[in-house]
Amino acid sequence: VQLQASGGGLVQAGGSLRLSCAASGSIFDIGEMGWYRQAPGKQRQLVARRIRGESADYADAVKGRFTISEDYAKNTVFLQMNSLNPEDTADYYCHGRMETSTGWGDYFGQGTLVTVSS
Repeated sequence: VQLQASGGGLVQAGGSLRLSCAASGSIFDIGEMGWYRQAPGKQRQLVARRIRGESADYADAVKGRFTISEDYAKNTVFLQMNSLNPEDTADYYCHGRMETSTGWGDYFGQGTLVTVSS
């Protein structure tokens, strides 16, 4: 299983970006998809996630500004980020909890860098 993230870049404070992440490989089922971020010198933290069929969870810092959505037909997760501020600068990693021939596992994509200038 591979997760390929895209959509990062440089944006001014107050701007918006939309991240995308597509999962590929022999995937039997997806139970959860989400996004994490890691700022320089800090630990990776949850940004948003949704267990399939349930409401999404968001970090307090992004509530009301970020929206997660999924297209399970395409094994893709999105993160719409609005009203960005410099504190949102980080590498963003997509995550999926997926079932393959070896059972359920957690998979992360490569990071996509988001830089917000003041």
